[in-house]
Amino acid sequence: MDKLLIRGGRQLHGEVRISGAKNAALPELCAALLTAEPVTLANVPRLQDVATMLKLIRNMGVSAERSDDGTVRIDAAALSSPEAPYELVKTMRASVLALGPLLARFGEATVSLPGGCAIGSRPVDQHIKGLQAMGAEIVVEHGYMIAKLPKGRTRLKGARITTDMVTVTGTENFLMAAALAEGETVLENAAQEPEIPDLAEMLIKMGAKIEGHGTSRIRIQGVDRLHGCTHQVVADRIEAGTFLCAVAATGGDVFLRHGRADHLDAVIDKLREAGATVTAAPDGIRVAASGRLKAQSFRTTEYPGFPTDMQAQFMALNVIADGSSKVTETIFENRFMHVNEMVRLGAKIQTDGKVAVIEGVEKLSGATVMATDLRASASLVIAGLVAEGETLVDRIYHLDRGYDQMEAKLRGIGADIERIK
Repeated sequence: MDKLLIRGGRQLHGEVRISGAKNAALPELCAALLTAEPVTLANVPRLQDVATMLKLIRNMGVSAERSDDGTVRIDAAALSSPEAPYELVKTMRASVLALGPLLARFGEATVSLPGGCAIGSRPVDQHIKGLQAMGAEIVVEHGYMIAKLPKGRTRLKGARITTDMVTVTGTENFLMAAALAEGETVLENAAQEPEIPDLAEMLIKMGAKIEGHGTSRIRIQGVDRLHGCTHQVVADRIEAGTFLCAVAATGGDVFLRHGRADHLDAVIDKLREAGATVTAAPDGIRVAASGRLKAQSFRTTEYPGFPTDMQAQFMALNVIADGSSKVTETIFENRFMHVNEMVRLGAKIQTDGKVAVIEGVEKLSGATVMATDLRASASLVIAGLVAEGETLVDRIYHLDRGYDQMEAKLRGIGADIERIK
């Protein structure tokens, strides 16, 4: 099992390229299942979750070819098995995104209940209720969602879908299913994350009729068929936010090529309040920091609020900031698992349910720590970059699920970090 060895205490300087977004690439790979024509996706990140999704759709009989330049060409004309088996999806919750496209195009789908990071329950009942509202018959048996259209129907039907909670993957599933449904579908309480409008723009290129994407109310007029397209995956705002926090914590001056400041308003506002200089540019974001920053309290909420996927990384900045701060996690119930590992590095953190209270310390000291989930991994890397001496981060397979060559990018801007096999 790979580990990362970090020798802390170095400032970061230079330029780093932000990769395509994992949370956009995964639904867009599934969207290619909606058509029998070839689809080309550019700027697809080289991640373990992407490799798993490609393996999953190939298992269905789909041709999926990846180029070294980050381009993936998908041809689902010969899709023969509308099934996502447990063996292929147990490590990745995004597998549920195959349900809507398969059901919409083929009238049936068998998809395993998904896995992924152990950061709390993510019920798929919202997906099931929404697709049932569109006319699907769905049962859950032996760990599988088995979906089909009623006898005599060849297409899903449009519906008004109001979810009990804001769900990103639910919104994406309904968007893809509604694109081929009969009549109009209206999504109320829709997720607004930037990956949603990016998926919608891809579907529009394929011939879908969608309005309101990027707001909480999306209207979709179903069409008879969709065609192929070429689409570029949007830049990964969470990767960009992670590097923003890394530079703010260590000090230095780095330009994040392709980073989108307009997708990170809540994080950037907090970084500026902490004392970092963050400047938006036409093709990226520049971040600079020096000296000890000021601790910042925040509360995670749905987009455009402070993202839960940035909570752990910003906490890594708070633990060595001047003053005390309070972090409230409202999205997932188990998302403080990095706290005990940060305490091993010398952080002072107390947790009580959904709240963590942090008392900033002047320095951290290197130690061996263990990653528990994807974003926790990133937070421990940031803490290791700051800590005196050597930090060894174990179980970094979580990191490889969501960051494209993170240690190589950090080395390129001056970090002393290496992967140990």
